Amino acid sequence: MAENDKALKDCERMIQKSLKSPTVRFLREHLEKAGCPVQDNFFKAIKCDQFHAGGYLPGEGIVVCGNRTQMQDEVTQAITHELIHAFDDCRGANLDWTDCAHHACSEIRAGHLSGDCHYKRELLRGFMTVRGHEQECVKRRVLTSLSSNPFCSGSTAKDSMEAVWDVCYNDTAPFDRAP
Repeated sequence: MAENDKALKDCERMIQKSLKSPTVRFLREHLEKAGCPVQDNFFKAIKCDQFHAGGYLPGEGIVVCGNRTQMQDEVTQAITHELIHAFDDCRGANLDWTDCAHHACSEIRAGHLSGDCHYKRELLRGFMTVRGHEQECVKRRVLTSLSSNPFCSGSTAKDSMEAVWDVCYNDTAPFDRAP
């Protein structure tokens, strides 16, 4: 079996395990309540060329990059992050992913609510700030995500993020508060 095939099979297995995670189950339940049920086939393991753990494809589902994720926690984290995008897409009838402010808002929420910027994860990435690490991390990761959106070039990404920061960072739906 080729190394890529094994990585994708391992990723598929980890996706199935992630679907049992309490946070993933919570988000799927709230997507269903919002009128957007998510079946198991909504999640796919693929080989990615870009350096991302996964992605949300509106109208298609969530992909997890089997060649970029090797641990269960990474897969669960990627799915959680992408489910927040799916939730935003579901509840926002006018959500336009080509609008940099809309994309920034969903990235802010996903970064803040998914645990992407938990202190331990930041330490493992080599970021050692003690105060304000979570917001710095979210901002850094939002700008990285927006850089792959052709509608968010140059200063547009940072300006859009700053314009929506307060509202989007404080929007914790479907959670009562940031987990």
